[in-house]
Amino acid sequence: MTYEFLLQAFVTLLVIVNPFSVVPIFVSLTQGDSFAAKKKIVKKACLISTSLLLFFALAGDKLLDLMRITPHAFRITGGLLLLLTAIKMVVSEGAKRPASSDAPETANANDISVYPLAIPLLAGPGALTTVVLLMQEATDLHLHMAFGVIAVVCLVTAIAWACLLLGDRLMSLLGDTGTNVLTRVFGIILAAVSVDNIIKGIITVFKLA
Repeated sequence: MTYEFLLQAFVTLLVIVNPFSVVPIFVSLTQGDSFAAKKKIVKKACLISTSLLLFFALAGDKLLDLMRITPHAFRITGGLLLLLTAIKMVVSEGAKRPASSDAPETANANDISVYPLAIPLLAGPGALTTVVLLMQEATDLHLHMAFGVIAVVCLVTAIAWACLLLGDRLMSLLGDTGTNVLTRVFGIILAAVSVDNIIKGIITVFKLA
């Protein structure tokens, strides 16, 4: 049960973060930058996104308590939001590189390590919702499972770190077509996970009624 849950948690979070879809955007926004500059941007983006995800994982329940939101209501709402994200991943036109003429302007106008890399690409609403749901499920199973969720968050962001650092190589290997295929496959998996969360939330409501 422990390994099954952790594997499910890893796949779910990896699917919603989907670092492969972030690579084309990162490559476009850092065209002409040195590897050292890219490495610095990736490090900052991943540290910020990891901090946000861990904060929501550890403090998500307390935030819900302060707002008087029940866990099962949040599970249903989170499932619906994840389902919308999954639908967009499946039916969207796919990740496209922004025009090269737009990239330098975007990079100069903002710190891209914060926006759009850390927020909302790596630690967007879907990912933040997911870690709260995973932590709720983990604590229901056993307290030590919470440490497993924290480890999963760190592992997923480490994968994102590696994908971004190897961005140029991955783009030459996968290309836009490969990235779009992976995004759609991840979207289908995420849709199934989100529906499962909705069903579990509804079942809990009827049990408490």
